[in-house]
Amino acid sequence: MTYLLWSLPALTVIAAIASGRVNTTIAAVLGLFAAVPIALYAAPAPFGGAQLAVTLERGLWIGWIITPYILGGLLFWQMASQGAAPAPAAAGHAELNDPLARRRRLFFACFLIGPFAESATGFGVGMLGTVLLIRPLGLKPRDIMVFALLSQILIPWGAMGSGTLLASAYARVPAPQLALYSMVAVALLMVVWMILFWRTARHAGLRADAAEHRREAVWMAASLGLLTAATAVLGPETALLAAYGPLIVLRFLLDRRPDRAQAAAAARRALPYILVIACLVATRLIPGVNRTLAALADFRPFADLPAWLPFLHAGSWLIAGALAMAAWQRRPGALAVQARASWNTGRHAVMSVFLFAMMAEVLAGAGISQAYADGLFAAFQDWTILITPVLAGAFGILANSGNAPNSLFMPSQLSLAVQAGLNVPAAAALLHVSGTAMGIFSPVRMSIAAGLAHGQGQERSVYVLLLPFALAAFGILLSLALLVVVSG
Repeated sequence: MTYLLWSLPALTVIAAIASGRVNTTIAAVLGLFAAVPIALYAAPAPFGGAQLAVTLERGLWIGWIITPYILGGLLFWQMASQGAAPAPAAAGHAELNDPLARRRRLFFACFLIGPFAESATGFGVGMLGTVLLIRPLGLKPRDIMVFALLSQILIPWGAMGSGTLLASAYARVPAPQLALYSMVAVALLMVVWMILFWRTARHAGLRADAAEHRREAVWMAASLGLLTAATAVLGPETALLAAYGPLIVLRFLLDRRPDRAQAAAAARRALPYILVIACLVATRLIPGVNRTLAALADFRPFADLPAWLPFLHAGSWLIAGALAMAAWQRRPGALAVQARASWNTGRHAVMSVFLFAMMAEVLAGAGISQAYADGLFAAFQDWTILITPVLAGAFGILANSGNAPNSLFMPSQLSLAVQAGLNVPAAAALLHVSGTAMGIFSPVRMSIAAGLAHGQGQERSVYVLLLPFALAAFGILLSLALLVVVSG
């Protein structure tokens, strides 16, 4: 009965989201309201008002660290997008007449532009970028929906890596290390996503020969390799932007062979991203710049949680970039409009981050996460980790986010890994990728894809098509869980 009571916050969130009647923010509020009295009156260790206040402060601090990534990325993207010059139309029409060019445009949209846009902003903007590029190809709505969902495959780096940073705070694992361990699962899952892409492209009439398939596989492998290196050097916040920015330019030049006017127009559209990526990379890689900016301000209220260095925070640079664009364009009114739009788009994500972080810290601070992990470990021993992909994946599908499963299950996952003597970063990465990667099958994300593709009413047929790939993805994650247990 005690374990059921301790499970009540998670069960409350699951039931609220599964009902379809409330959004993630309300579900998080209900979960927090359930967690507080349970922590105060049913915790396995003494837990009073003073400890509750500290845990809530810790959750607020985690939310404060993550929020600038979300809102800053949205504001910068919208300011850069509204000032972009339109692409030359003639080049686009010429491209649509070439079957090979159509196929390459599809790959470019799904695996480069989509993930780049999602990394800069999150919130399905990657799907929007992908759909805008492939809509002129004249594909059926069902196929467009699948291609739109493929833009979400690198979601651990989405929204400036905010989800990975949050998971690292819960797991007490450095964010670059967690992201690098996550790359193993992401790379294996990429095999599933590439097969899905090839199958759907063939069904859509955009066939390719074996040589083009090999070219796409090489591009994907090179992209993941460069992303891995950038993550190791820069961390997950800016890694995908820094890795994919040059790849997008190179692919554009190779595929489109633009003349001088077309290249100049593309450069003008990309200039804001080039400048902000250059600044972010400089703050990470130039030791003198890094030390100087770090010394200007350094806030560390909790020794075991991430610090806030405002002059090194990627969110601060994104906000500064948006302010610079408004000043350059002499349109302060546009900045206010886009700031309101960014808040309207991102407010539920921001509020849910704060609420889930507070709930996770309350459960961990009260000892409930540890005690729950102890009970599971006593029942299943090392094999408890095998439950992770199913729990986190199912919850990620329901919540359309990895933040909820990370906040609910990461403290227990950490305790389980320590007790069993397992690789802690690997166990944390397994939970993180399971919760984030399976979100591609979320009903929320599916509804966004259907709206963008004008495919309302076709969601069920798309789910039928995706079911074998979802099962394959779960199989890979379960195999990785088994490997974590066996390797110790």
